[in-house]
Amino acid sequence: MMTERIGFLGTGTISRAIIDGLLAEPAYANPIIVSPRNGEIAADLAAKYPQVAIAEHNQAVVDGADIVFLAVRPQIAADVIPAMRFRDGQLVVSLIAATDHVMLQQWIKANVEVIRAIPLPFVEDREGVTAIYPRNARVAELFSRIGTAIECDTRTEYDLLAAASATMALYFGQMGRIVDWLQSKGLPEPSGRAYLAAHFQSLAKVAARRPDTSLHVLSQEYATKGGLNEQVWTDFDQNGGTRVLVEALDRVLSRITK
Repeated sequence: MMTERIGFLGTGTISRAIIDGLLAEPAYANPIIVSPRNGEIAADLAAKYPQVAIAEHNQAVVDGADIVFLAVRPQIAADVIPAMRFRDGQLVVSLIAATDHVMLQQWIKANVEVIRAIPLPFVEDREGVTAIYPRNARVAELFSRIGTAIECDTRTEYDLLAAASATMALYFGQMGRIVDWLQSKGLPEPSGRAYLAAHFQSLAKVAARRPDTSLHVLSQEYATKGGLNEQVWTDFDQNGGTRVLVEALDRVLSRITK
């Protein structure tokens, strides 16, 4: 594979997770340039990895990279990206939420290939999945190094996965509420947390091991007729839990696609 220089315009949590994942052993060998905006993270990465260099300024990232990752916050993207001078032929990977190809091309103004991606924090440990749109072998190869790359064929498919990925806080929040309840009944917080973390991990493994089995069928299998699991699911579903979840996903999708 030819040597390609990767640049990160924005050096925040996700940029650091991607770089940590790429440079874990066996490490990605190509040079990586990071912007100086978050000085603490940039300095930590440069001290940790000889492949990482801190650019003097944002434009130096764009100038020095063959693949440019746009990892700035959505709130400042409209100010930061149009100020950059991209060159024809660059590959640009946007990690900016709810910002489509049309807007990105308007900001960039050069003849570049734009790929959107949704890496999640788990890439730091080379786990999890990253949705990519449109298909691109170079970008898929990079994200396959740090987990699983899912190449989407349509924007609709990509947007739906983006909406579904907005459930991380819900997942941990649900666990937190259950642990709070256990603690209120007298179980120490560390015990409740350890139990639930292993419990949910085991359930996720079942879903992964049985991809051809409907999740609704799994729900039925894990709910004995008249039993405790059936009772909790029924209470949740019939008292508005499912409705609230679907409405929340609809609102997120609307925000992504507006």
